[in-house]
Amino acid sequence: MVSPNTPETPGGAAAPSAAPRSIHDVVIRLAGNSQDGIQSIGGFLARLAGRTDQDVMTYMTIPSTISGGPSIFQVRMGTGDILSAGDRADMLVAFYQHSYDAHIGSLRPGGVLLYDSDHVKPVEGDHRFTQVSVPITSGTVEAVGGAGKDKGKNIYILGLIARIFDLDVTKLATLIKERFGGKSEDVVRNAMLAFDAGFAWPQNNLRDLFYRFEAVDGVVSSGRPQITLDGNSAIAYGLLAAGVRHGAGYPITPWSSIMEILRTELPKYGGIFVQCEDEIASISTALGFSYTGQLAITGSSGPGLSLKMEALGWATMAEMPLIVVNVQRGGPSTGMPTNVEQSDLLQAIYGSHGDAPRVVLSPKNVEDCFYTAMEACRIAREYSTPVIILTDQAVSTRIEAFDEPDLPSIMVKPGADLSPRPADFKPYPVNALTRHAPPGSVVGSGKYPTVTGLEHDELGHPTGSSKLHTQMTAKRRDKIKQLAATLPAPELSGDSGGEALLVTWGSNWGPGREAIARVRKVGIKAGHLHLRHINPFPPGLAATFARYHKVIVAEINDEGLYGYGQLAMMLRAAYANPAIESITKTDGLTFKVSEIVSGISKHVESQALDASLGVSRRSPLAVQP
Repeated sequence: MVSPNTPETPGGAAAPSAAPRSIHDVVIRLAGNSQDGIQSIGGFLARLAGRTDQDVMTYMTIPSTISGGPSIFQVRMGTGDILSAGDRADMLVAFYQHSYDAHIGSLRPGGVLLYDSDHVKPVEGDHRFTQVSVPITSGTVEAVGGAGKDKGKNIYILGLIARIFDLDVTKLATLIKERFGGKSEDVVRNAMLAFDAGFAWPQNNLRDLFYRFEAVDGVVSSGRPQITLDGNSAIAYGLLAAGVRHGAGYPITPWSSIMEILRTELPKYGGIFVQCEDEIASISTALGFSYTGQLAITGSSGPGLSLKMEALGWATMAEMPLIVVNVQRGGPSTGMPTNVEQSDLLQAIYGSHGDAPRVVLSPKNVEDCFYTAMEACRIAREYSTPVIILTDQAVSTRIEAFDEPDLPSIMVKPGADLSPRPADFKPYPVNALTRHAPPGSVVGSGKYPTVTGLEHDELGHPTGSSKLHTQMTAKRRDKIKQLAATLPAPELSGDSGGEALLVTWGSNWGPGREAIARVRKVGIKAGHLHLRHINPFPPGLAATFARYHKVIVAEINDEGLYGYGQLAMMLRAAYANPAIESITKTDGLTFKVSEIVSGISKHVESQALDASLGVSRRSPLAVQP
């Protein structure tokens, strides 16, 4: 749907007034207030990319205050293989003066500054950028009336961006109608009026700013339909596909959207999700579900995980299958609720009292959230153990497009195993994996097992035997080691040996992959290894590490008292390899590719790498922004 005054091509899309320049991808940063619907624009662009067989990745910051405040949404979209949200923006859309002041430094030289002339006065004579003055506020009011001043600016800008980048207007209009379809017809009509007005805005000073995405050589579409999701949604639907039908939780940013999806979706499949009064009740309720033979899920963020620890220790002792999702955020305490951090790793692995081994997995991107959730459920059932999915705020809110899963071939049928148990049934055999008998299943001997947090014998009955405690402690440990032996080799790209190996986990996968590509371009032999399985580690890491002069671990947490991030510290402890070094940060933001490259330069002596970074001396402080 476009303005009737705008010429159209036969396909219905507006014909640009100038020949568009071809680009592979673009980074657009939208800066305004959270009340302006900044995230909606980015969501529309991301979902459009998913419906037009383009790749997309987003990044957002939102204020932690209820009243809202400054916010950004950055979207990188194009036809290449997009692995990060981009270091610097190609286009900055500034809605207010504070948006301009705070984010003009994020715009690359030669980029486009598109600003609301009703609110923004850029620095005069700044020729580093192409400046485009657009009366966003007054243009929106003119299109939809006074009520649109604060509610339609985002859709107005979406229309203008659609014109600049020659986007599929028909599909965008469909997305807008889908988004507002549950509201009154007036809302949908006003949204389309704002979109048309932005699309048809007089573009005399935009004639040289029309772009079209060009196909990249060697990138072949899979032919499968694409879906566009954020990480939290992918985890929720992965749990559904894995047969989870029961759960309990308590709201906390940024976990809450998983809970909201499960509260809506589980009843559709005969399940239930309980919102409890606190975190302790949440994990206890989830354990009650698992006790009945129904694998259950609970989740939280760092502060809530702390509260769940005692019950998590019970789950380890009772060997109860359970899924715990922890969406990491800035800490400690309440910390930075809407910023990213990877500082819950040691808590996830070692947080409970006593020797309480458990499994920890960490997804690398949105697509991996779906499949990591499915793997977590398989492991929890097979090894009768709690499994923690350790994701983070960056992955949880990021939107990506990926191939639709082949659901008929991977869906797991839910339900408890109530089949009769033989007379010699023991749920906790010393030399075999635990297999519970849910209430309602018949045991041939008539001796029914007990589930308790006390140390127990093979039937689950409490015991004070030092011999049995030693045996059962070893049993709980060795089944995790047994799992480790079955894990696949971690993802390794780049050179199989050489000067440097970059190790990443969680949301650092994409920036890490791009960083190693840059390092290799200047002639350094380097590889990139990404870990999904954090506890236990997959086999073969020691041999892989030995092939590199330096092993450099990038993670979003503090270097600690001894100069190493949390994963780096674990790897040094596990393999006693002094080549393991750290790149850490605690600014609440995702890694930029340039930050990782600069961190590598601290540990790798290379004049070519230094020259590529503009380094004049061996100090990270000399790296130019």
